[in-house]
Amino acid sequence: MALDYTTLDLLRQNHPAWRLLRAQHAPLVSSFLHRAFIAPNVRTISEADLIEQLEDELFALRRQLGDTAYPGSAQSYLNDWAENDKGWLRKFYPVGEDEPHYDVTPATEKALAWLESLSERAFVGTESRLLTLFELLRQMSTGSQTDPELRIAELHRRREEIDAEIARIHAGDISLLDDTALKDRFQQFLQLARELLTDFREVEQNFRTLDRRVRERIALWEGSKGALLEEIMGQRDAIADSDQGKSFRAFWGFLMSQSRQEELSVLLDEVLNLPPVVEMRPEARLKRVHYDWLEAGEHTQRTVARLSGQLRKFLDDKAWLENRRIMDILHDIESRALGLNGQMPEGSFMPIADASASIELPLERPLYRPPFKPVIEGIALDAGDAEIDTAALYAQVIIDRAELTGNIRKALQERKQIALGEVIALHPLQHGLAELVTYLQIAGECPLTAVDDEVEERIEWEGENGLTRRATLPRIIFVRNE
Repeated sequence: MALDYTTLDLLRQNHPAWRLLRAQHAPLVSSFLHRAFIAPNVRTISEADLIEQLEDELFALRRQLGDTAYPGSAQSYLNDWAENDKGWLRKFYPVGEDEPHYDVTPATEKALAWLESLSERAFVGTESRLLTLFELLRQMSTGSQTDPELRIAELHRRREEIDAEIARIHAGDISLLDDTALKDRFQQFLQLARELLTDFREVEQNFRTLDRRVRERIALWEGSKGALLEEIMGQRDAIADSDQGKSFRAFWGFLMSQSRQEELSVLLDEVLNLPPVVEMRPEARLKRVHYDWLEAGEHTQRTVARLSGQLRKFLDDKAWLENRRIMDILHDIESRALGLNGQMPEGSFMPIADASASIELPLERPLYRPPFKPVIEGIALDAGDAEIDTAALYAQVIIDRAELTGNIRKALQERKQIALGEVIALHPLQHGLAELVTYLQIAGECPLTAVDDEVEERIEWEGENGLTRRATLPRIIFVRNE
């Protein structure tokens, strides 16, 4: 893309990343979104959790900058950042949930990556990048070579180099990378790992844009189904057969291999334990970076699944002619909604008298009953002098089901199966029997859970009075979904 004046002026006016960089509250928006989404690699956060995090952030800033700093509420800021004129957050409702969730947009992630690159780095490596460039050029040259003789000659040359290296190792000459070379390569690995996670959001956004276009075409379509499906499938094939789509399919097939995942886990453990890498103090979540890639890829796959589901609903509509009147009414509503997109009129433009019909059958009305008037005798009540601790009324125990489910998933990332007793050993019970019952409910709802009645497990926890409680139950095994 040419960076001429016209192009840059259009980007300055319309691109969300540029709007973020020149926003008045850019430090607040950038620092909070980076801490909430990018640093822990969280894809989506519910509105309640994100509001709580932002309220903590605003409270800390007001103590530092004064009570007048950032006077708005956390929810108002989130709604503003998700508006179309900002475009820094995506607000949506997940399937089957009535609470909105948030995710950063690809444009926001690009702006945050650029801001992160402005900070000074203690070490800037160039050797590994040069070697990577040479290797890429070699792969392109060899992979595009159609002459069999030249390709065979290249393979012979590489085999001779490998044989020569094996001979040197047998002779005791083992060449090792020094600390600088190791730091150089590890720094490049960190950069490529972050860029890969950034690319996933952009790929998902492209599929989501296609999904929205398909829904709009279906809502406004007046021709035959065959013509509409031909146009829709042509757009879907254009995305799937594009360079980006082919690259994503190749990456997903490579990463879904169980042997590749195990190899990545072993390599990451070995590299992160090297002394030069330990000195760089890498983040602990790098040990599971390939699982972060898998989670990001699953979000993209879910977007494609929603697109396919929309097509199936259209194909399964068997009552198109019989329900012509209903379809015309829905078509008119959808057409008006799309026509008002981006220019909402003032006041009410489509009133609805009631959300549902109110049906009252005469036979359901109860018979008249005279009111009962109790006679209260004048009894003198003695004043009570008992002292009751009202703190027990507020000592409510809330079990976080999502946290318990996360404990099981984290344990299954490194193992194919794990028993309930082992999960509790890693994460001891904090709320006693209530928390254990919640684990049992999760096990009952998971289709891959196995129960071994021949083996009993004893689970212990410390009660409120310091007493050790025990529960004996059959062995429950959680199995990872391959």
